[in-house]
Amino acid sequence: MASSAARSAAPHAREQRGASATLSVSILVYHRFGPAVADAMTVRTSTLRWQLRYLEEHGHKVVPLRAVVAQLRGLGPPVPPGSVAITVDDGHRSIFTEMLPVVRERGIPVTLFLYPSAISNASYALTWEQLAALRRTRLFDVQSHSYWHPNFKVEKRRLAPAAYADFVRTQLTRSRTAIEQKLGGPVDLIAWPFGIYDDELMRIAEREDFVAGFTIDRRIVTSSEATLALPRFLVTDTAQGGAFAAMLPKLR
Repeated sequence: MASSAARSAAPHAREQRGASATLSVSILVYHRFGPAVADAMTVRTSTLRWQLRYLEEHGHKVVPLRAVVAQLRGLGPPVPPGSVAITVDDGHRSIFTEMLPVVRERGIPVTLFLYPSAISNASYALTWEQLAALRRTRLFDVQSHSYWHPNFKVEKRRLAPAAYADFVRTQLTRSRTAIEQKLGGPVDLIAWPFGIYDDELMRIAEREDFVAGFTIDRRIVTSSEATLALPRFLVTDTAQGGAFAAMLPKLR
């Protein structure tokens, strides 16, 4: 992970954009859903319903992730105090079978980060047809999680520097091309696989015109963040009661 010093010097550092210093937003990241807890990354559908009801009852507005990015870049109005953005990584089929009905009920925006190599190929993954249906609801934005979810630390040790840089660019651009060709765009947000990021990865992403990147660093997003290393809270089924409340920004 990048250090706090690296974050402050990284591309797209928030203080370089000259926007309000009052931003305080939580970005939540889910992976899969189901009627029961099948593994550590499964959130029960009933738990998801409870979490969304808690947000509503306690005055936390669910906003599009792009609205948060726009404010950070000085290109959009402030989101409401105490806002939350919802993301889902990997493209698991339970997004369609379990999450979609809940999202439709509440009309909330969701950003999906997927790696196209799995789509319509892996048994656990969504199909392109299902993703197109999700996009038609106008509630789901589909963005990049690289092309096949590599561990960039492993690849950096394995490859020579120039080959590694080419590998990273291919992972970013091939993912973007696949999603835009199948679903339309723009695809300019990247969720770093395994939450791995550093200054080199952020520089490459910036050169490839990605405007924001997302980690799994557990903290509130403030106006001082580097937009290519925005923190998110990993949500599991244990995120209930005080554990869930601790992930949320304070309301003013």
